[in-house]
Amino acid sequence: MNVALAAWPFPRWIAHRGAGKLAPENTLAAFRVGASHGFRAFECDVKLSADGVPFLLHDATLERTTTGRGLAGAQTWSGLSQLDAGAWHSPAFAGEALPSFAGIARYCLANGHALNIEIKPTPGSEAATGHAVAEAAARMWGSTPLQPLLSSFQPEALAAARAAEPSMPRALLVDALHDGWFDRARALGCVAVVTNHKLMTGAVVEQLHGAGLRALCYTVNEPADAKRLLALGVDGLITDAVDRLPSEVGTTRV
Repeated sequence: MNVALAAWPFPRWIAHRGAGKLAPENTLAAFRVGASHGFRAFECDVKLSADGVPFLLHDATLERTTTGRGLAGAQTWSGLSQLDAGAWHSPAFAGEALPSFAGIARYCLANGHALNIEIKPTPGSEAATGHAVAEAAARMWGSTPLQPLLSSFQPEALAAARAAEPSMPRALLVDALHDGWFDRARALGCVAVVTNHKLMTGAVVEQLHGAGLRALCYTVNEPADAKRLLALGVDGLITDAVDRLPSEVGTTRV
């Protein structure tokens, strides 16, 4: 039996890690670059510092995108906040700081931007990170109509987010259509599933929509892929190509 789809407030196009190729990923600068290209929805990765502060970073370790070293989740926010998270990208962004989740929330709320938060736990901290991120998001967004979407590859993180703030919308991220992915998304009370774009088919869209769930994809950087997915009725496309897409496929960003 098909379930009616609830209203979906997100723009179809979502800038990956801000504008994580044109600017240093997961920084306020990247969000501003994405916004300058007309994007009104953003994806980012959030994990916890050793003293429990949610902040933006993709990797478990600091070396690739900051001047720091070692496991990010083992360090306090006072130290993390002093790192340069921009020089690795290009000289124009040297000195860009790692943003706190609270700082990004303020930016999105002030500008009316939608936010897809990937809960990205340091291994072993799945439940703690899910709980803290959901709690912080609920506190910062309050009763605003455009609530952030909490997504994760880690079911334990989503379960903890649900336990902390049941009303916050959640999405299961999947990089393979393993046995049980659909049932797991429903058991976690998800409103959406976000797949690698190569996995998305008409049958998957139909299965999700039939259950009242939305279908989103990452990371869609080529016009041919975007056209295929849009024709299937996908609800959201996460892209690095903020300077090319969606204009190359003739669709609007908002």
